[in-house]
Amino acid sequence: MEFIDTLLWPLRWVIELILVGGHAGLSAVGLGDLDGWTWILSILLLVLIVRSAMFPLTIRQVKSMRGMMELQPELKRIQDKYKGKRDQFSQQAMQQETMALYKEHGSSPLSGCWPMLIQMPIFFALFRVLNTANNNEAGVGLMDIDLAQSFSSSEIFGAPLSATMMNSDGDFAVIFTAIVIIILMVGSQFFTQFQITSQNISPAAKESPMFKQQQMMMYLLPLVMAVSGLMFPIGVMSYWMMSNFWTMGQQWWTIRAMPTPGSDAAKKREERLRRQGKWETSPDNPANQKKKKNGVEEIEPEKPQGQRQQPISKQRAKKKKKKK
Repeated sequence: MEFIDTLLWPLRWVIELILVGGHAGLSAVGLGDLDGWTWILSILLLVLIVRSAMFPLTIRQVKSMRGMMELQPELKRIQDKYKGKRDQFSQQAMQQETMALYKEHGSSPLSGCWPMLIQMPIFFALFRVLNTANNNEAGVGLMDIDLAQSFSSSEIFGAPLSATMMNSDGDFAVIFTAIVIIILMVGSQFFTQFQITSQNISPAAKESPMFKQQQMMMYLLPLVMAVSGLMFPIGVMSYWMMSNFWTMGQQWWTIRAMPTPGSDAAKKREERLRRQGKWETSPDNPANQKKKKNGVEEIEPEKPQGQRQQPISKQRAKKKKKKK
């Protein structure tokens, strides 16, 4: 644990800076130092800062995942081409063709995982910050012992932020608050995945194995959250819940503004732009899309206006007249 704490030390320091800064600012405008909602709003500030900083990376994730779904038919053709061929040359050729396809379309299986991988250390660092405060211990930065005690003793709906459902000892306020947060966590996560699978996938991509895996994740991730919610403190679950709501809203905007071509969301966007009279000038309109080859626009050569007459000298012109 000491080694992990050493790795998370910079993140814990930044998280404490944001939480304590938010708590001080909210207290200055009239919210109570010991009020649990002051700390909840400070956690919300942390969510806004973290997720705003990650927004460009999240957009890349959405585009990459969309591209991966659309590439499934072509990937399957490559796999069928080398099916049953186990020699080194065939395996290397299949890998080269697959990587060339990823490069051509700007997609990668790993790029869709980066936002989640980046958020995990932040989540663990937040857990350590709040868990340390729950134990009435000073943090690594601005979270001194007084602020730690303020956090651990603060409540929302009568439930301490440091309490967990597993250790509630039958406290109704803790059980009720934890269940409400878990329901909101699970519901927002499920709805986010449902938006993708029901609206933002083309008919061709729905035939791919990746779509079936995504459908499984739609049910598996909420189940994992529900089980985890029994063990995490209410303060940590509050961060998780608010982060899920951010993701849900962000996904809604992304599907509305940048839908997958051929999906139901793309058809709805086309209808919406047609009603507004903007479809004719939209870059999504196939009529406005120039042909591309290997990611470079092809420039059509100008059609000749007729054969160009070559200039001739005066002496040659005189000889031509004499022949006539």
